[in-house]
Amino acid sequence: MSLSPVEQLKRLAAERAAALVKPGMKLGLGTGSTAAHFVDCVGEKVRDGLDVVCVPTSERTRLQAQGWNIKLSTLDETPELDLTVDGADEFDPALRLVKGGGGALLREKIVASSSKRMVVITDASKEVKLLGKFKLPVEADLFGLTATARKIEAAAKATGCAGPIVLRKTAEGGRFLTDGGNAIFDCDFGVIPDADGLALALNAIPGVVEHGLFIGLATAVIIADAAGIRVLGDLSA
Repeated sequence: MSLSPVEQLKRLAAERAAALVKPGMKLGLGTGSTAAHFVDCVGEKVRDGLDVVCVPTSERTRLQAQGWNIKLSTLDETPELDLTVDGADEFDPALRLVKGGGGALLREKIVASSSKRMVVITDASKEVKLLGKFKLPVEADLFGLTATARKIEAAAKATGCAGPIVLRKTAEGGRFLTDGGNAIFDCDFGVIPDADGLALALNAIPGVVEHGLFIGLATAVIIADAAGIRVLGDLSA
């Protein structure tokens, strides 16, 4: 099956990241359309004899990896990983990310923070000067959602953000739930002038389980565009 031009770029970035994979590595497998290409690349290497152990960040990724007979583990069994490769909904020049469009932000952040390196694979459409083009996902406990939303609104206002905070729904109109059974608010703040401050403010809200600001986790971003591959950061860090 032929890939669309955008999917071809995603595949190109995934192939570059797959070149970083060495025998015996412990890998974190991200979630989303771009990360899925990386899972396929790893699966092809496993089919050809590569021996690696992988920790998936979602049930969707786990099922895809199982289809390739990739050896899987959990963070309880394998708490330290060599490399995590994942996509992003957007990234800025400081390698700060917004993630969570697919709803796996909590597990993605846990896995990324347990890795020596996190390499992001993406196409150039996700590159921004300031975060906020993509709605910021905030994962929340089901208890007290209205109160939590009010606290998110106050935290946003205190850090220079404002905009609709909407509970994510499924395509059928029901409440979207993460693999961990939590809800997600999609926060349409527009430009986020102080991503670091907003991250700290959201961290302090008891009802917030996690948020989609990934700060200080990515060591490199591989960007595929019509001109080829660009890399921000250090692939060897």
